[in-house]
Amino acid sequence: MKVTEEEIRPEVVFNEYLKLTAEDTITYFSNAVKVEIDCPSCEGKGNDWVTKYGFNYKLCPDCKTIYVSPRPEMVSFNAYYKDAPSTKFWATTFYRVTEKARREKLWKPKAQMVKDTILSLENSNKFKYIIDIGGGYGVFDEEIKTIMDIDAIVIEPSVHLAEICRNKGLAVVEKFMEEIVFGDLPNGRKCFVSFELFEHLHDPNFFLQTVFQNMNSDDVFVFTTLSGMGIDIQLLGENSKALSPPHHLNFFNPKSVTNLLLKNGFKVISALTPGKLDMDIISKNIEFIDDPYWRNLITYLDEEEMNLVQDKIVELGLSSHMMVTCFKP
Repeated sequence: MKVTEEEIRPEVVFNEYLKLTAEDTITYFSNAVKVEIDCPSCEGKGNDWVTKYGFNYKLCPDCKTIYVSPRPEMVSFNAYYKDAPSTKFWATTFYRVTEKARREKLWKPKAQMVKDTILSLENSNKFKYIIDIGGGYGVFDEEIKTIMDIDAIVIEPSVHLAEICRNKGLAVVEKFMEEIVFGDLPNGRKCFVSFELFEHLHDPNFFLQTVFQNMNSDDVFVFTTLSGMGIDIQLLGENSKALSPPHHLNFFNPKSVTNLLLKNGFKVISALTPGKLDMDIISKNIEFIDDPYWRNLITYLDEEEMNLVQDKIVELGLSSHMMVTCFKP
């Protein structure tokens, strides 16, 4: 199924969201206390890479993780996600405009991918629950329940979004994952999932420790996130819309996210980049690309050739869309 950026992120609506975000970074973060951090994957010392909306991104020379440092303290993010106009715009206007297209182009394929992943595992018939961390509107959970005999539980801290999920008949735990304790989740083999959440995490290690502690042996964790080695992010730099502070703080890559997971006790099954939009994004933002080879290449290739390049990007693990599957041994 061919997907374009315009279908899932309409330019006019997305640009309004980015405009509100830029204004909110001043309101909520200009006076925030910030703390220098090392690379969240390998603890290396990152080098300054780009600055955007007052947030400094560093690039780790060892594992190539991109991350925000100095990083505002969590209290500033809590205030932002609770009250900021851009957050409310995303949860209302943006989702309302894009929900139909996202259901067809993103959530149905994601549900199928998760199903295929589960069925590929040993004793797949013993999975009883999908635990959707940061489930938002619950669209994934609706879709997975149509193609699998499995119960879905949404972990969603937003009062507004949690209520929407309940109105859809979904079971909800209204907490942040980091607040989940023993007894909040049922017994039985589980597949934990999170989509486009990992790049937002203030402390990825603490998040993974909490997930790990709430898993039983052979429970699985499948998540998607942004890869900083994605070719569109590397070419566009500060002009990449993926670099969207204060939302996106961490850009791991297949190698560095594997290291992070191993460090936290997980066994990694795969870390792939099954993206579809990289060449579409690059071609739409050609005016921001300084490299003459890529500027010429984009205008030289026809549509079929562009698709072949996109396939090769995916094969080499160089798409900015990353999907990771791991388990608790």
